[in-house]
Amino acid sequence: MSDPVKGTFRSLRGFNYRMWAGGALVSNVGTWMQRIAQDWLVLTQLTRHNATAVGVVMALQFGPQVLLLPLTGFAADHLDRRKLLFATQAAMGVLALGLGILTIAGSVQLWHVYGFAFLLGCVAAFDAPARQTFVSDLVVEADLSNAVALNSTSFNAARMIGPAIAGVLIAGVGSGWVFLINAASFAAVLCSLSLLRVHELHRTDRALRTRGSLAEGFRYVWKRPDLKTLLLMLFLIGTFGLNFPIFISTMSVSVFHAGAKQYGLLTSLMALGSVTGALLAARREKPQIANLMAGAALFGLGCALAAIMPNYWLFGMALVLIGVSAQTFTTTVNSRVQLSTEPAMRGRVLAILLAIALGGTPIGAPIVGWVADIYGPRWALAIGAAAGLAAAMVGIYYLVKYRDLRVRFDAGRLRFTLGARQTLPQATP
Repeated sequence: MSDPVKGTFRSLRGFNYRMWAGGALVSNVGTWMQRIAQDWLVLTQLTRHNATAVGVVMALQFGPQVLLLPLTGFAADHLDRRKLLFATQAAMGVLALGLGILTIAGSVQLWHVYGFAFLLGCVAAFDAPARQTFVSDLVVEADLSNAVALNSTSFNAARMIGPAIAGVLIAGVGSGWVFLINAASFAAVLCSLSLLRVHELHRTDRALRTRGSLAEGFRYVWKRPDLKTLLLMLFLIGTFGLNFPIFISTMSVSVFHAGAKQYGLLTSLMALGSVTGALLAARREKPQIANLMAGAALFGLGCALAAIMPNYWLFGMALVLIGVSAQTFTTTVNSRVQLSTEPAMRGRVLAILLAIALGGTPIGAPIVGWVADIYGPRWALAIGAAAGLAAAMVGIYYLVKYRDLRVRFDAGRLRFTLGARQTLPQATP
């Protein structure tokens, strides 16, 4: 029998990656606990089931990904990523502590949550590209795709555990204590960063600080049809499809009339699918275009099924499918972008990717929240379904134009073939 560590979990052979992954898992559990508690606080305590308010919180939390884009990618490419992560992780812990104290004291108001969401978004805008590109410092190039997938596995395992714990804690002791637990969880990742063997990091040469280097990332992407296609697909799904706090909370409260525990369980069910999708991605040697297309199409189908499910448990099963497909899509996009981008450009290109994935939320979340308030949560899910199918169509257009996609019937079956042209070059070490 083959050793699973040499396949799905091969990146864990390295001490630095193991140390980082352990600390990140603890911190991610706390982060998901806070997300559930924050949405529940806004939806049930600070408003009367106002989905638009949840959308505004999401917009404020993810909007800085776009506003600070020129600075965040530049920082990831030019600064010491380990030191940058020390600063961002500590700052996020302090913000969680502040919101927790306000909530436990009974002084929290909606504008406080808005303010903390915006500040957290500003810090996360610097943290995310540094954290994504830091993976390439922890493993050799051959294991990069696997490490990216395992990062997603860790993030979504936390998404499976955190919401379930949060639902129990919210019902038992309230949202404020959940925020304080999240603040404490950042100690784990700070310890892991301090224990890394710095001399074993696989650091690449930092990009030169030349005039106009901030715009260089945009020019690099613009010259690459493959990257433009990936990012457009991500924009469609990220903006209108990845609004799970709105979808799940409004369906839970307004349609199925469930409590905090049931809300947390639904989020965990979707995370179960996400973990499955991430582990499947980790088994692949290289991310394939077929996985990308299948992920987008299945995401649209999953949202459509979720929109028509008649009861709580069938809705939960549809969320598992959404989790698998969304994770397959996002992990494939992330891996393909990293593997096909020059190392000196990765920070800026990944900052653009993250700005599109998360920065589209200020556009999509208020729209989806408004639709949920006016027409109902099922129609909000229909928007997600349309986004997934539209992304799949964008991918098909790229394959036809740049990869010579041909469709034919063979022995009564539909066959797809690609031509010899290739526009996804591998990055040079």
